[in-house]
Amino acid sequence: MSDSAPGRAIADYWDAAASRFDDEPDHGLRAAVTREAWARRVRGWLPAGPVDVLDVGCGTGSLAELVAAGGHRVTGVDLAPRMVARARAKLAAAGVAGRFLVGDAGAPPVREGGFDVLLCRHVIWTLPDPQRALRAWVRLLRPGGRLVLVEGRWREAGEPAVPYVAGAERLPWAGGVGAEELAAAVRPLVAELRIEPLSGDAALWGGPVNDERYAVVADL
Repeated sequence: MSDSAPGRAIADYWDAAASRFDDEPDHGLRAAVTREAWARRVRGWLPAGPVDVLDVGCGTGSLAELVAAGGHRVTGVDLAPRMVARARAKLAAAGVAGRFLVGDAGAPPVREGGFDVLLCRHVIWTLPDPQRALRAWVRLLRPGGRLVLVEGRWREAGEPAVPYVAGAERLPWAGGVGAEELAAAVRPLVAELRIEPLSGDAALWGGPVNDERYAVVADL
């Protein structure tokens, strides 16, 4: 995300949201059943370790903690400094190691070719140029690396609504992106790709959901 006025507004929004972010069941993973549901998915998405994982738009670090607890080396990047502070504290409290950086998820401040897996959950819809971000993310991976993109087309999409920040309605994928559309954008950049439906796994979300949620898992 650039340092444009909309970009700063979005960063400020998520910074302000950091204190209550983990109140959502799938963000805080406070319930044992929800935490285990995500841990099971993360184990299935990651290769046998240890591997280097970049969590872009890491938020408060809940998925990064699961990655680190699985024995992998994790780096998290988030535009909101308060999210990063909470992620650092969360992993420290859990007794697992992780590196966290304040930076643009669309252009993470890390070296190219440094990671085996790039993990991204519910972030790509917030980016002003998601296609450019995808190309940048692929360059961060080593040969044979993997993209894991957990995304959705939210139930509010298409309904008249006030955007969460001014200008957000102009984002290319405002309200989320469908699995087939995201897969079409990723497919030219990778060798293999699969779509893993997630809407039916209520444990992931703290209860049943009615919208489209999925993971695109793609190997270079």
